[in-house]
Amino acid sequence: MQDWAEWHRDYDNPNSMLSRRLELVQGHLRRELDRLPTGAIRLISLCAGQGRDAIGVLAKHPRRDDVRARLVELDDRNVAVARQLAQAAGLDGVEILQADAGVTEVCVGAVPAQIVLVCGIFGNITAKDIQGTVAALPSLCAPGALVLWTRHRSPPDLTPKIRSWFMEAGFNEQAFDISHDGFMSVGAHRLTGEPYVLVPGQRLFTFVSRG
Repeated sequence: MQDWAEWHRDYDNPNSMLSRRLELVQGHLRRELDRLPTGAIRLISLCAGQGRDAIGVLAKHPRRDDVRARLVELDDRNVAVARQLAQAAGLDGVEILQADAGVTEVCVGAVPAQIVLVCGIFGNITAKDIQGTVAALPSLCAPGALVLWTRHRSPPDLTPKIRSWFMEAGFNEQAFDISHDGFMSVGAHRLTGEPYVLVPGQRLFTFVSRG
């Protein structure tokens, strides 16, 4: 079994895959916060870990007080760290929910969101679950929402299929970034189709050793 708290240690290495991924994800998140019009912003992050993707940006962003975010994470150690980071940054609008992010109940009350993060998921679930999750993402989205996702490119490289599944689900690709070593990718897709109502009781995915 993967130790998900220990896994986060690579964030402390600026040359690690996780640090490179974090830089790409945070760059897209900052630009989206800059772009969104005045008013409240909803953000949801599934399998948020220690919340570094979102908290690291919100802590210093001028739109921080406009954001109401729910970060969903199951590991109690990561939850504790995320809550400490949010509290230290004074992010009163950030909720850390300890729960299984693979079920839709965790999204109730936090969607539709303008920003949806599904980072660190697609490399740990089956291709079938990836496709089903992508197909369900419009139910988490407000009109025009941006979804950020990540996936390694180890053989078999599923990223071409994932990008096509987003298109089939009504999303337009805004960016597809690849780390300089070619291993890690970060996708940014905007919903151009119609969102639909969240279906409670739906399981989106279950973690396996490697998707």
